[in-house]
Amino acid sequence: MNRIRRVGIVGCGVMGAGLAEVCARAGLDVLVAVSRPSRVADGRGKLVTSLDNKLRKGKLSEAERDAALSRVSFTASLADFADRQFVIEAGPEQELVKLDVFATLDKVVADPGAILGSNTSSFPIVQLGRVTDRPGMVVGTHFFNPVTVLPLVELVGSVLTEESTVATAETFVTDVLGKQVVRTKDRSGFVVNALLIPYLLSAIRVYESGVASMADIDKAMKLGCAHPMGPFGLSDLIGLDIVQAISESLYREYREPHYSPPPLLARMVSAGLLGKKSGRGFYDYTPASTERAAAA
Repeated sequence: MNRIRRVGIVGCGVMGAGLAEVCARAGLDVLVAVSRPSRVADGRGKLVTSLDNKLRKGKLSEAERDAALSRVSFTASLADFADRQFVIEAGPEQELVKLDVFATLDKVVADPGAILGSNTSSFPIVQLGRVTDRPGMVVGTHFFNPVTVLPLVELVGSVLTEESTVATAETFVTDVLGKQVVRTKDRSGFVVNALLIPYLLSAIRVYESGVASMADIDKAMKLGCAHPMGPFGLSDLIGLDIVQAISESLYREYREPHYSPPPLLARMVSAGLLGKKSGRGFYDYTPASTERAAAA
């Protein structure tokens, strides 16, 4: 494949916006697909806010900010991805949504050598590949939140992914985007979430059993294990819906009880208490809140 210059990002939530920024600052032509035309302003707003914050902190110049913004455009139609060389899907962690996206990308992306990547946290890459006529070009590219800060990308090849695809994706992620890669097999949770999610679920169960308060559990893990964040603060940052989705994926694959979502987590997701992105999760993040009070 020729040098990758034209990148597509499907989705402009927290992860999609971060991916768009990283790619734009790397000098790439970035096209971001949003769910509907009314979301274009919101998507661009996320990008502007993030870049302006870095400008204020002296992490980039005004010229660099303007150049990055000029490289990003938006669309509400995946049909506009025809000329893309590398597409990264960063939509909701929902099976039917992802399958539909990959089936559509397979039809519209003209270059048969274009790589189709997914930022999924846990969904099997082989299933995404099988809805396309190019399963050898489908790979997992799992970035971490915040994308603009965390250096890791889990690179996941399925049993159908060609080695040349994985190698090209690794070169792109490391040499162009400046990230670090770990390769992992196509197993639910990959490496990081296979280890992290059971820990987060265990913390919820410890709280549910009345051993300690959420604040004290977070404090214990930060001060006793030198973690930068406690499990409840981290769950809120990840998004409780994402934690639940990964938990369910792990449980489907391994059928081990410690992977199943605790009742409290399921109830909070049902109530729309998803963490920082919704303004309230285990803690309250609304502007009117004088302290991060527990939400449950």
